[in-house]
Amino acid sequence: MGEQDGGRDDHTAPATGLDEVTARRHLTTDAARPEKVARRHTAGRRTARENIADLIDTGSLIEYGQFATAAQEQRRDLMDLVLDTPADGLIGGTATVDGRACVVMSYDWMVQAGTQGMRGHHKTDRLIDVATRLRLPAVFFTEGGGGRPGDTDYPVVSALDVGSFRMWGALGEVAPRIAVVSGRCFAGNAVLAGSADIRVATPDANLGMAGPAMIAGGGLGQVAAEDIGPAEEQAANGVIDVLVADEAEAVAVVRQLLGMVAPGGPVEVVADDQTVLRDALPANDREAFDVRPIVEGMVDTGTALWLRERWAPELVTALARIDGMPVGVMANQSSHLAGALTSDAATKAADFLEVCERWSIPMLSLVDTPGFMVGPEAERTGLVRTASRMVNVGSQFTQPLIGVVLRRGYGLGAQAMLGGDTHRPVLTVAWPQAHLGPMGLEGAVRLSMAKQLAALPEDEREELVRTSTDAMREHAKALNAARVFEIDDVIDPADTRRIVAGMLRRAR
Repeated sequence: MGEQDGGRDDHTAPATGLDEVTARRHLTTDAARPEKVARRHTAGRRTARENIADLIDTGSLIEYGQFATAAQEQRRDLMDLVLDTPADGLIGGTATVDGRACVVMSYDWMVQAGTQGMRGHHKTDRLIDVATRLRLPAVFFTEGGGGRPGDTDYPVVSALDVGSFRMWGALGEVAPRIAVVSGRCFAGNAVLAGSADIRVATPDANLGMAGPAMIAGGGLGQVAAEDIGPAEEQAANGVIDVLVADEAEAVAVVRQLLGMVAPGGPVEVVADDQTVLRDALPANDREAFDVRPIVEGMVDTGTALWLRERWAPELVTALARIDGMPVGVMANQSSHLAGALTSDAATKAADFLEVCERWSIPMLSLVDTPGFMVGPEAERTGLVRTASRMVNVGSQFTQPLIGVVLRRGYGLGAQAMLGGDTHRPVLTVAWPQAHLGPMGLEGAVRLSMAKQLAALPEDEREELVRTSTDAMREHAKALNAARVFEIDDVIDPADTRRIVAGMLRRAR
């Protein structure tokens, strides 16, 4: 062949159009925008591509729509759009994270402040559809200013037919969704973040349903972006699940979350000495204590990821591993309101149960509660609605639920922590110090003996309350509850991890 065509070597012939494609691809990278990248770094921030590169396995990104530009050709030169609006400000594709397949997307603040363009929406829809069909977990870096009004190449009146929000919401039925919020995240971008199962945010995040322009347009005055939904406030009200120090830590948390929900290889299992759990509770059963060290001592060392720590602290929630297996953990925190379940705590529990249900993660519930909060102030928070929702969600939870009564299991609050009743979990056990009852023991005495107590002098009355409470306490011991088979067993605290791990393996 070489002699017939004059000695030309076909293997060295240029591929038609490849040079143009290579040059255009370069224009979409950070290297083609050094000034914008420098400004980003000066602000202490990373670029969208840097965050994605840090998250995924090297070379694993199969990118979609890299050559897209903003739909503004009616008013701007094409090459200007190529240079200024690469990927239409939405970078995304399929990739692997520690070998686990996922979809990753990120708005690009360096392209028109991360606003949502029409082609960007089409790309988002495309990637969500791929995630839905392949049932892949999706990670979305959502920084941006919301909808973009400047796209002129589409005949739009309201743009209310955009499907991204509906499709992102529906994806949650088949695959986990994780949002990372850093910097300003308003309007449509905020809705995508808020619709995710878990939101990870940095301290400089501002998350709001409207940015300054929309607020001013609504006649509500001029408001600085920094005053709209700052991270500290959104963590305190439960919007943000995990507040981290910076984008690097956010990526590390996302990698940890993906490890909980996507198949992967063997994980290293390290556990603390379980015998210390025998002395984990205060000798005085009225004394408050921090339940988090108990959780951290029970699960694989270093795997507890606390969620919504700053909201409703009377209930703590975490994702962790036990013997390498993912598990959700919720526990009453007696150092706040004695561990009583408030309206916020009930909502926190129900939300967490729903996430674990969607992510197919079993639940370990550690019970130490006097029950639901009572009184007129508690009822003004909608407690009847939120408490009932917690019971409903628990009763419908299809993943394995394991209950451990650490100390106090009283009333409907304890039942709610156990999915509705003590036989709702696949196993319900108690520690030796535990007591169970239909309500707080002293309260039960005062209620059941009200007439008798009212007829006594105060000193005799209080002595009768004390002795009657002591007698009821003996009756309410976990061993008595086990004797009549209201619970399955009373266990050595040091055996808790072994027993829970055994049930998790059987459930798998």
